[in-house]
Amino acid sequence: MLMKRNPQLNSHGELIHLLSIEGLPRAVLTQILDTAGTFLSVNDREVKKVPLLRGKSVFNLFFENSTRTRTTFEIAAKRLSADVINLNISTSSTAKGETLLDTVDNLTAMHADMFVVRHAQSGAAHMIARHVKSHVHVINAGDGRHAHPTQGLLDAYTIRHYKQDFTRLSVAIVGDVLHSRVARSLIHALTTLGTPDVRAIGPQTLLPTGVEGLGVKVHHDMAKGLRDVDVIVMLRLQNERMRGPLLPSAQEFYKYYGLTPEKLALAKPDAIVMHPGPMNRGVEIESSVADGEHAVILPQVTFGIAVRMAVMSILGGGGA
Repeated sequence: MLMKRNPQLNSHGELIHLLSIEGLPRAVLTQILDTAGTFLSVNDREVKKVPLLRGKSVFNLFFENSTRTRTTFEIAAKRLSADVINLNISTSSTAKGETLLDTVDNLTAMHADMFVVRHAQSGAAHMIARHVKSHVHVINAGDGRHAHPTQGLLDAYTIRHYKQDFTRLSVAIVGDVLHSRVARSLIHALTTLGTPDVRAIGPQTLLPTGVEGLGVKVHHDMAKGLRDVDVIVMLRLQNERMRGPLLPSAQEFYKYYGLTPEKLALAKPDAIVMHPGPMNRGVEIESSVADGEHAVILPQVTFGIAVRMAVMSILGGGGA
């Protein structure tokens, strides 16, 4: 029986779309992280540009709200010298009933080379990738609850930057894992890169059924779950995706699963604290922790530009 080829890779195993971290080999993830490292210095230059995507057109299609992801994708593409077009979805023809694929076809006729897509529907980026011509590349910037691969990669880059060796780490992912495409992508990245101890911490109502099958250990008691970890990744409560009363209240959640200095003290003394944003201070994390010496939340944003430059340059043919 023939194995089904990963739609993200060509016949040579090279990246042609980035839709999900799941199923990508370690070598591809390492290539992206290594390439991102070469772009960090670009951010420190007086002229923050390299010509790798000169003459290419990158279309940002964001059907959901975004600050960090949309902005850092735009910055990354411009630093690679691409022409960037941000489609205003609310005033585009999709508001008049045009289908997603018809929109993509029209933009492809305008000589689009790459689409960066965020959509509320899981699988939207996969559908576009199957539909476009072979010279057009698709990056998933978040689809429903399914995946957010560049966030997972920038989180992995952040962890590698501060902790170097994935194979010696304990990583705790805390909070609303159920609705978090970030958590799903990061779990796949960590397990693929050889992290031996990945923990999912949260109330039973906010953890997916069978999450252990992804290679994580489940903890409902935050104190036990945080003991001696190297990395703590806090997640936002995604109230907009919740169906029904999964929590008594935000205050109740904070009492048991909010990251306070007392809970942070259970981790290793040199533990780092991460958050994909946007943060809800006083719900997922106390301000003194978010702004404290263990937090690397703002460096995550900076690294996100380099990681997205790496992905686009590899897809556009200019990667390492």
